[in-house]
Amino acid sequence: TDLIATGEQSGNLSQVFERLATYREKSEQLRAKVIKALIYPAMVVLVALGVSYLMLTRVIPEFEKMFTGFGADLPAFTQMVLNLSAWTQNWGPFIGLSFVSLLISGKIMSQRSDSFRLLAARSSLRVPILGPVLSKAAIAKFSRTLATSFSAGIPILTALKTTSKTSGNMHYQLAIEEVYRDTAAGMPMYIAMRSCHVFPELVLQMVMIGEESGRLDDMLNKIAAIYEFEVDNTVDNLSKILEPLIIVFLGVVVGGLVTAMYLPIFNLMSVLG
Repeated sequence: TDLIATGEQSGNLSQVFERLATYREKSEQLRAKVIKALIYPAMVVLVALGVSYLMLTRVIPEFEKMFTGFGADLPAFTQMVLNLSAWTQNWGPFIGLSFVSLLISGKIMSQRSDSFRLLAARSSLRVPILGPVLSKAAIAKFSRTLATSFSAGIPILTALKTTSKTSGNMHYQLAIEEVYRDTAAGMPMYIAMRSCHVFPELVLQMVMIGEESGRLDDMLNKIAAIYEFEVDNTVDNLSKILEPLIIVFLGVVVGGLVTAMYLPIFNLMSVLG
């Protein structure tokens, strides 16, 4: 609304709409990349948990019936897995319902509690590999939004106030609001950004150059382009980054269950041999 009003007053409405279209296109591309980064590991973990649950509740009980006929002591590792299977059969549905309840409660809390949203935002930024992607995406969105508003003729303070509401991350939203207050008090924006201890040094240096040269919108667009490229590059290479971790995870979880079931059979064959 502010952009359109400014465009009407300045007679540059067509340029404003062009900037808005470019901004929306970049924002949607960035959002799609972040979702893509989150879906891949989530699907792998869900599949691994699903396979493990089926093995613990359907396959391993059949092995347990066979082992009962041996009449011999089982290896400790096998006995641990059998105990885990029994525990999963007894408590699995309850755990599943509790997990769904936690997801629903978290969704409700995120809508009603700012402190919970802040905790969730800060926690998400600490997740290995995915945390930096979310952080770079938030900085790119902040830079692109501020550049679009400022280049359209909106005063920097008004642009900062609007940008904080569209950051998409509570942690960065509070940081931008702090930048707005310090800038409104007369502090240069790059110093205000440094004071909140959220933005990388590269961003601070480029904002400082933009302020001193009078080309802040150009610098902000360059910042957005840099971080959008980094997000894009990380997402494209995400499968290569996570593949070794996924192999280890699946090997430990699924391979461990299979090994535990075949240990008694190997021992029996050794005795018979």
